[in-house]
Amino acid sequence: MPAMSALPPKTATLHDVAQAAGVSLITASRALSNPERVSKPTIERVLKAVEATGYIPNRMAGGLKSRRSLTVGALVPVISVPQFLPTVQTLTQSLDAAGYQLLLGQTGYDHGREAALLDTFIGRRVDGIVVAGLLQHSPAVDRLRRLGIPVVETWDANERPLDMLVGFSHVKVGSAVAGFFLSRGWQRVGIASGDDERARTRRDGFLAAFGRDVPTAFVKAPSNLALGRSALRELLTHDRGLRAVFCSSDGLASGVLTEARAQGLRVPEDLAVIGFGDADFAAYLEPALSTVQIDGAAIGRHAAQLLLARCRGEPVAQHVVDVGFRIIERASTAA
Repeated sequence: MPAMSALPPKTATLHDVAQAAGVSLITASRALSNPERVSKPTIERVLKAVEATGYIPNRMAGGLKSRRSLTVGALVPVISVPQFLPTVQTLTQSLDAAGYQLLLGQTGYDHGREAALLDTFIGRRVDGIVVAGLLQHSPAVDRLRRLGIPVVETWDANERPLDMLVGFSHVKVGSAVAGFFLSRGWQRVGIASGDDERARTRRDGFLAAFGRDVPTAFVKAPSNLALGRSALRELLTHDRGLRAVFCSSDGLASGVLTEARAQGLRVPEDLAVIGFGDADFAAYLEPALSTVQIDGAAIGRHAAQLLLARCRGEPVAQHVVDVGFRIIERASTAA
């Protein structure tokens, strides 16, 4: 058997593409970077040559010329949280259609990690940044301001965002759920909440509208079914006659539903449960889960539109977009 060569395989170049297509180097370059300046038959020949040679364009070199990296950085607390998935998916699709790629980072609800990831994005020369939540003050945020990198904060509300914002008010969410509980006459209520800032803000809104403090079981974010079960057990130690529970996520609510069955409680006859986020599984739980619906896909779409406008040098008339929310009532709170 002949010995395998230690030399790395030759990488196809733009010269190879031009030769295979039977065009000049300049024409091949224009066909890939400025197709509007080249005839359709020539573009087709060049694309066939790209496929035949296995050529991969050097995006970094093109970025150095245009001062664009054609990348956008996005920060989410944890990618596994269902409520953020539609935002990430729509953001990715919208940016991809415009020729941009998304770099995704997970902060783990850690502000120190958030600052480190921002520095990484800055070092990668991203053209813009999207954040799930509001950025905390840090030297990295100061650098973003100085460099003029477009930033879209999402999934929150702020009258004076760092740059641009697409989101909704968590205080209003909590207030609306409290109003829903009061309209049903439920007084013996509790809250199962993650310990992150947005979940705490929804709790603050609930308490302000409800008019008094209520038992709260805090769990470590990100919340899940197991933590929901332990949260309900804790709440029941405060009040065995608990009538309704507001959960800071649908994952947490699924655990509350599971524990309620284990405790012999009927939902909604004995205990009403409402979640947050309208995860794709919420409508298919037994009983189907009432929840606060957020249009996560719209958040991703608006964020992409704002960033792309700034990257094109276009003025942005509306720096803050409020996507709102609505309470979706299903069997878990049925009258």
